[in-house]
Amino acid sequence: MSEPGPIVDARTGQSLVGAGGRRIGRVEGVFADYLLVRTGGLLPVDLYVPRREVEAGSGEVLRVALTKAAAYDAWHRPLKQAPHA
Repeated sequence: MSEPGPIVDARTGQSLVGAGGRRIGRVEGVFADYLLVRTGGLLPVDLYVPRREVEAGSGEVLRVALTKAAAYDAWHRPLKQAPHA
């Protein structure tokens, strides 16, 4: 993985694209140190992407160096199980 660059300007509604140009999801929230990105598909998943990992793309596109699968593994935070489960 490359050295993280400066934090880019991000807005809700932008697409996040991974290595190979494959779309990961759509920016749903912009916070000081991460972006909330919702994946597409039948069962959407929220990813918490560190802003330092995001690079500017062209137009409404932001880029990261990871593949879609690696992004899921690195930035998905599943809900905690209930204590009685």
